[in-house]
Amino acid sequence: MKFKLVFILILLYAAVAGKCERIKDIADIYGIRSNSLEGIGLVVGLTETGDSTMPSRRMLTNILRRSGLVFDSDDLKSENIAIVAVSAELGPFAREGSLMDVEVSSIGDAESLRGGTLLMTELLGADGQVYAVARGNVFIGGWAASGKNASITKNHQTVGRIPDGGTVEVSEISNFVEVVSGSRYVRLNLRNNDFKTAGNISEAVNGQYPDTAVVLDAGTIRVKVPDQISHENITGFITDITQLEVSVDMPAVVVINERTGTIVVGENVGISEVAISQGSLIIKVKEQKNVSQPDTMFTKGASTEVTDETLIEVQEQKGYLVPVKKVITVSELAKALNAIGATPGDLIAIFNALKKAGALQAKLEIM
Repeated sequence: MKFKLVFILILLYAAVAGKCERIKDIADIYGIRSNSLEGIGLVVGLTETGDSTMPSRRMLTNILRRSGLVFDSDDLKSENIAIVAVSAELGPFAREGSLMDVEVSSIGDAESLRGGTLLMTELLGADGQVYAVARGNVFIGGWAASGKNASITKNHQTVGRIPDGGTVEVSEISNFVEVVSGSRYVRLNLRNNDFKTAGNISEAVNGQYPDTAVVLDAGTIRVKVPDQISHENITGFITDITQLEVSVDMPAVVVINERTGTIVVGENVGISEVAISQGSLIIKVKEQKNVSQPDTMFTKGASTEVTDETLIEVQEQKGYLVPVKKVITVSELAKALNAIGATPGDLIAIFNALKKAGALQAKLEIM
C-alpha cells in the first residue's frame, strides 16, 4: 500500500527575508497565568443513560440530606444520574462574579451525559480553597443512536461542556511586577528557550528603553521598569515592549512521526558530504560554474562574472552509492525527493541513516 507523502518544511525565517515576530507572540510575562480548578459533581436528568453504580446514588443521598430530605441510597435506584469530574480554568484577572466555561467528565459507567444538568458544584484550587461554583445544562458535541444489536456514536458522549457555567467566588489576581531594592521589574519567559532569541529581545527593548533589559538565561529576560513610569502606566509600558518585533532563531531539528508518516524539517538543517542510496532512489549533486556576460560589450560598469551553480537530480534505478560532494540544505533535497513522489518510509530511512553517519547536522526527534 502506498502512502501519500507528507513532508513539511519550516521556512519561517529563510523564505521571507527580514521576517520578525512580536515579543508578545513568542514570550509570556512571568506571573500572568491561569489556575486549574476541580470538583466532583452530579449530573441529573439523564434518560436511562446514567450510572448504575452505588457512588452516584450515595452522592445524591447526601445532596438531598442537605435539603432536609432523608433517603437511603437503596431508595434511589435510577440510571438518570451520573457522578462527574468538573474542571475549569480560573483566569489571571478573573474577578468575583466573572463567568467561565466548565467541563464535565463521567467517572462512573454512564453511557451518555446528553440532556443532563449539573447540580451546584464547588470548584477548588490546589490549596483546597473554593474559588468558583459551577452549575448548568451540559452540552455535548455529536450524537448517538442505538438499537437492540447495534449502536453508533459520534464524539465522546461522556464528556461535555457548560458555557459560562462557572461563577468566580474568590478572585486570584496575578502579580506580574517584582519589586527588588525599590526597583520594579517585569520578566519575559520565552516559550522556546534560545540564547540568540533572548539576546535579540534584550537588544530590542534596550533600543526603546536604554539599559533596562538583561538576559538572565536562555529563557528569561528581566526588564526594569523606568523610574519615570508611574504605577498606573506600567500596563502601557508592557504593551510598548511586547509590541516590539525581533528576529527568532530557529534550531536545526528534524521531527519524524513514524505512525503518521509526518516529517517536519527546519530550514537551518544541513547535510554534510555523504553518499546516499535508498532502495531504487539515487541522489546526485553536481557543481558547475557559469559565466555571466553583460548584455552589451561596452556597458559602463559591467563585468564578466563566474558564478557557482548546484544541480540536484534524483533517479529511480538499481540502488548504488552516489557521493554528495557539497553541503546541501534539506529544502534542496526535499524538492528533489518530492518531485519523484518518495514515500514517507523512504524519507524516514534516509534521515535515520544520515544521523547515524553523522551527516545530518541537526537534532533528530522520533515521535
